[in-house]
Amino acid sequence: MSQTAPELLPDTMAAMLLTGHGGLDRLVYREDVPTPRPGPGEVLVRVTATAKNNTDRKAREGLYPTKDKGEVTSFAMGGSPTLTFPRIQGADVAGRVVAVGEGVPASRIGERGLLDFNLYPDDRRDLNLVPDYYGHGADGGFAEYIAVPADQFHHVPNPRLADAELAAMGMCSYQTAYHMITSARVASGERVLVTGASGGVGTALIQLCRIVGAIPYAVSQPDKADALLALGAEAVIDRGDLPTFVDRVLEATTGAPIDAVMDLVGGEMTDRFIDTMIVDMARRASYPRLSIAGASGGNLSEIMWTRIYLYQVQIFGVSHGTREEAEQLVEWIRSGQLRPVLHAAFRLSELRDAERYFVNRGSNYLGKIVIVPDAEWSEHGAPFALTPRA
Repeated sequence: MSQTAPELLPDTMAAMLLTGHGGLDRLVYREDVPTPRPGPGEVLVRVTATAKNNTDRKAREGLYPTKDKGEVTSFAMGGSPTLTFPRIQGADVAGRVVAVGEGVPASRIGERGLLDFNLYPDDRRDLNLVPDYYGHGADGGFAEYIAVPADQFHHVPNPRLADAELAAMGMCSYQTAYHMITSARVASGERVLVTGASGGVGTALIQLCRIVGAIPYAVSQPDKADALLALGAEAVIDRGDLPTFVDRVLEATTGAPIDAVMDLVGGEMTDRFIDTMIVDMARRASYPRLSIAGASGGNLSEIMWTRIYLYQVQIFGVSHGTREEAEQLVEWIRSGQLRPVLHAAFRLSELRDAERYFVNRGSNYLGKIVIVPDAEWSEHGAPFALTPRA
């Protein structure tokens, strides 16, 4: 039972509902969706901003996981699909606590915070083997309110961060990036190749490499080089001509092999990424390691397994991280060691436009898009709009 007087909460709210697998027509904006109430151990959050992730599109289109490109399926790591319709998507939620459930102190009301987006299967702090998340297995933040576990809504009072910027640092990108690094046991001084470096996970990886003392080399378009260098990249390498890619990497590292690759691209590039690690094994101090958490360049890669085992390449598949990693990230956000990379904000009612923009983003795109409820727009969204709008 909520510890806030029921009359202070509206009976209904605005939300964007995903009504089934398919195109943008499956996203339906409604203003009569029942407002959730916090259960035992939960807080009710008034959403001020929610970051958009590529996983939103993939879940909507039904792209998890299949070899047959014509097949539509849902992400179902626990054995059966948890994505049911209608569903409110949106994993990276920032907002304010407006009500608390049984067992949660009323002193939490008013806290500004960030959601750890995972639906953890148990209380393990160091393991997450059946990953699911808010916006997929439970309703997410593309709405005016969301009820979540109190211990997963982390208080972030940092006044230097606007709510939209806080949402842009959400766990879907930053925890994925950090788990890629911890899985591959990246150490201080190691050279790390970051692919897809201009996106949410890529920009998080660059910053996190610097925090742990590693040296990030970013793979991106040349016109994004200045921004990525300012973020912490040691050098920016153009994917460019595929046969000469390894040469360009070695030129950036002055001939030294890459120690670990953080791969968000997949497809035909993965084999070239492996090449950057095995060019001169005598100069290596550790096994070559590949963490992969995306396949924007294609879902299928042709790799010779003889090269993997003869060169002892270690491969780590990464989707979600752990409670421990989430808590460490929140500490870095609170202290200002991690910086938001916010590209733009869109109104919740314009989520379809945001999806189109995300898919067709141009060369100036860097970082994250956030979605702001229309009722919160003037305060939390308008300052970050692509063009000034009332």
